[in-house]
Amino acid sequence: MKLDLTPFGIEVKDVRRNVVPAVLYEDALRNEPTAAITHSGALAITSGERTGRSPRDKRITKMPPSADDIWWGSVNLPIDQHTFEINRERARDYLNTRERLYVVDGYAGWDPHYRIKVRIICERAYHALFMRNMLIRIGDEELASFGEPDYVVYNAGMFPANRHTTYMSSKTSIDISFEEQEMVILGTQYAGEMKKGIFTIMHYLMPRQDVLSMHCSANQGKKGDVSLFFGLSGTGKTTLSADPARALIGDDEHCWTKDGIFNIEGGCYAKVINLSADQEPEILHAIRFGTVLENVVFDSVTHTVDYTDTTLTQNTRACFPIEHMENAVIPCIGTHPSNIIFLTFDAFGILPPIARLTPEQAMYHFISGYTAKVAGTEVGVNEPAATFSACFGAAFLVWHPAKYSELLAKNIQTHDVNVWLINTGMVGDGQERIKLKYTRAIIDAIHHGDLLHVPAVHEPVFGLAVPMRCPGLPEDLLLPEKAWSDPNAYREAAQRLAILFDDNFAQYIRRCSPDVQSAGPLHNHGPDAHYDHGK
Repeated sequence: MKLDLTPFGIEVKDVRRNVVPAVLYEDALRNEPTAAITHSGALAITSGERTGRSPRDKRITKMPPSADDIWWGSVNLPIDQHTFEINRERARDYLNTRERLYVVDGYAGWDPHYRIKVRIICERAYHALFMRNMLIRIGDEELASFGEPDYVVYNAGMFPANRHTTYMSSKTSIDISFEEQEMVILGTQYAGEMKKGIFTIMHYLMPRQDVLSMHCSANQGKKGDVSLFFGLSGTGKTTLSADPARALIGDDEHCWTKDGIFNIEGGCYAKVINLSADQEPEILHAIRFGTVLENVVFDSVTHTVDYTDTTLTQNTRACFPIEHMENAVIPCIGTHPSNIIFLTFDAFGILPPIARLTPEQAMYHFISGYTAKVAGTEVGVNEPAATFSACFGAAFLVWHPAKYSELLAKNIQTHDVNVWLINTGMVGDGQERIKLKYTRAIIDAIHHGDLLHVPAVHEPVFGLAVPMRCPGLPEDLLLPEKAWSDPNAYREAAQRLAILFDDNFAQYIRRCSPDVQSAGPLHNHGPDAHYDHGK
């Protein structure tokens, strides 16, 4: 379906709107040198020089009235209106030189009361297929009455920003204007910038309506009970939410309203590094016709993908419609959560495999967003390093983290939600990662309610309530100190990690209540304290 883009400053005649995947495959294979079809039927392609997001190149237009709402600083860097207009004009001028363009119209948000209409304008068939998967797809009849979009994304990623333009830090620039309701991409072809740009927009719009926007995955049990999984990259968020015994609501972006939760997206964007049938069969099965495989390496003869090959990047990705997950919930909407699960990869072996959090601790750990990077995961990382990302997704926040944590606390208390902290990282000083089967056993125990009335002890540094037993988990793994050969070495290491927590939290402490401030480590928690065994 063609579309006149002259109202958007674009006069290209060949505009292909919401075309089907088969046509996008044909166009990609015809026009893009790196495009190929893999043995499973997915479209493999490369994103060019940039194989990941460029957070230091993201800018938000500093204009009233949104300027007073935004958490300005290292996450949200400002540009002025004039610079935004220069970059938008640069993008439009470049797009006007193209022989053909693609438009993808769809929704962000499955709940009709909160969804927004989004229009993507781009030149690469790969980008069109990517966003066809990631937005919520609409049929021909609904497309005819789509009307004007709420937000427009101009993706001119093959054309660089002008380095000499004010505020530019490189040839890449990703700019959002909440007043113009537009987004401009220059100098990067990494498709994830579009997806995360829409998420950033929702992260601004939803809290204005008293709705909590969240960087998390979600699934539901056979009785309709919903669990949310928060966690940074490498913690197991996608793996653990893709549970064959539960239905998937979404793998990455959700909102929590007065009625329940809804997925923002129409697809999944899964990391596929070291993907295997043993560990993630549901995701492997989803990689078929209609899927975009980004920056993977495959055999030139058989077109079989080698998911262990990091020649192009460690950030290899698969983008597919959520319908490719056999147990997906369609529409992607659920009730209020019964359980919230914070996942952390603790590389130091300090945090327990499972702990139950109070509402105050939930706010503290939500704002902290702790995990750790291990040697070899990123260039320059040669030893374990603690990492903190507010709300388990600081790069996408627009308001101050306290805004989101207050909404979270309100929802937890209103709906009587259980909150759990799970360490999917190292156990003890032997530096062995906890086995996935043990983590899955913990998740199963949470969903079955097995841990709600189990006696617990508070570990001495972080004050975490650790269950004394968990089905399927050896008892000697529950208390980290017992997994260390030297208890004194454990306590010293725990204190060092606690100091890192406190140092990070110092930037947020003025916006938090005394109860939340005291929910962190180093506050004289007794090692023998017990909590109420009831809910």
